[in-house]
Amino acid sequence: MSKKYKKINFENKTNARSHFDLVRYEDLLKASPKDHSQFDFHKVSFYVLLLMTEGQGKYNLNFQDYAFEKGTIFTVRRENVHKFYKSEASGLLLVFTEDFIVTHANEIESSKLFLLFNEMLASPKIQLPDDVYQEVIALVGMIEQEYFGASDAHSSSIIRQLIQIIITKLTRLKSKDNLHLHSNKNLSRFLEFQKLVERDCFEDRKVSFFANQMGVTSKTLNNVTQSVIGQSAKAFINEIVITQLKRVIVNSQLSMTEISYQVGFAEPTNFFKYFMKYAGVSPSQFRQEHR
Repeated sequence: MSKKYKKINFENKTNARSHFDLVRYEDLLKASPKDHSQFDFHKVSFYVLLLMTEGQGKYNLNFQDYAFEKGTIFTVRRENVHKFYKSEASGLLLVFTEDFIVTHANEIESSKLFLLFNEMLASPKIQLPDDVYQEVIALVGMIEQEYFGASDAHSSSIIRQLIQIIITKLTRLKSKDNLHLHSNKNLSRFLEFQKLVERDCFEDRKVSFFANQMGVTSKTLNNVTQSVIGQSAKAFINEIVITQLKRVIVNSQLSMTEISYQVGFAEPTNFFKYFMKYAGVSPSQFRQEHR
């Protein structure tokens, strides 16, 4: 039996009407939540910018461990699964809902949020060069001042704009390694494809299934994924399926045979072979390692 992980909804205990919060990493590690443990896997329903300011350690996002040091920043989107490890490091978490940014942003600013926080397009871990780190720290200091200091009718708007500046700076940094993304005419179609696969991948795993939903040919869909991420549509589907399967395996209390039927495999042996092929371990071994 696996331990079911908790979905954490956004809650600001200081200001219930706020859609933003600023949390110190060291305070988070010392906290004792009543409904979950920060050291066990849990799913978030909001966005997080996790900035490390001192020390070293590791952090697990979507079942992958990442080492961090001063100047490391993680972009965590809603529906991601993560957990923390005990550490003597220091850092800050900028926590906010999608509405906090998107409802007050134009289309270009909104697209930066979705691109920056999309771990399917680029790594969620960014190591900031010293000059960018100093700029981001200065912006975070201004956010702290507004949030804990001024805290008036204007603060929410100012914080939102400062976060948008940080997002833009991080997007610029990531774009140096992905110059084709923002000018790629296939990007919007790719994001539509990704959304459909994340929603329906247990219903069907064929490229043709999603191509039909989008009103394009399988060849066109392959061209889209090749131009954006340099891999086939089928490979991209498999990548998402494995990510979703990992979440089910850790979250569910069902047996592996029951899970195989639940996620759309006609035969349990096919489920075992598929997971082993693309995850590198058996489903049972993966569950045991991530209890």
